[in-house]
Amino acid sequence: MDREALLSALNAVRDGAMTPGEALKLMDRAPFEDIGFAKIDHHRALRNGASEVIYGAGKTAEQICAIVGRMLDAGVENILITRMDADKAAAVAKVAPLRYEPAARVGVANPVERELVGRVVVASGGTSDLAVCEEAALTAETLGSRVIRLYDVGVAGLHRLLAHIDDLQTARCVVAVAGMEGALASVVGGLVDCPVIAVPTSVGYGANFGGLSALLSMLNSCASGVSVVNIDNGFGAGYLANRINRMKGIDT
Repeated sequence: MDREALLSALNAVRDGAMTPGEALKLMDRAPFEDIGFAKIDHHRALRNGASEVIYGAGKTAEQICAIVGRMLDAGVENILITRMDADKAAAVAKVAPLRYEPAARVGVANPVERELVGRVVVASGGTSDLAVCEEAALTAETLGSRVIRLYDVGVAGLHRLLAHIDDLQTARCVVAVAGMEGALASVVGGLVDCPVIAVPTSVGYGANFGGLSALLSMLNSCASGVSVVNIDNGFGAGYLANRINRMKGIDT
């Protein structure tokens, strides 16, 4: 049960449309469920505003399917599964409706259409960064944010980025994804008045050191308002961007 469902139940009790006992049945599931190899946090949505996300790497297909099944039993919609390969996705699709994006390795079990609000821009330095970009974009969309994608707008051809200045300056949050020297985040940070989340990627030649050069460049950005997540962490950036986008007091 998420916050909206809980509030709806409490209002129903207040209005006499639901008995306290009926409301209690909706909330009587323990805060977490121990299934041996995992402890599923059923109250995550109440605390954090979004249900628990399944990290697919390192888990077997059977483990992912078992977790998804228990979450389905709890009535969870749009169950986000990250870093999941195609074979595991095929197994999950046998136990639950699944929308899967192989490039980003992101799956959404029990997908349900929802109103997307606000405006998050996900921008990439180059085409090689798209897997990380899509992980960020799909995460934010699954959690309820409207996403604008600006891909291959890196600083090697700055005019490509400036052609989308209106999209950038009307965003509530920008996710800037780049490898090589990671300069895109600083440039974007100097153009917008919203938070910028920089995502260094492991794209680059030898001295890129698997994304370390982009990470250090972004950490040392001279533009104010730029924060940095870990290398290739599109999920973390998309999750944070959604939180910023959906902050209370901002019109949708």
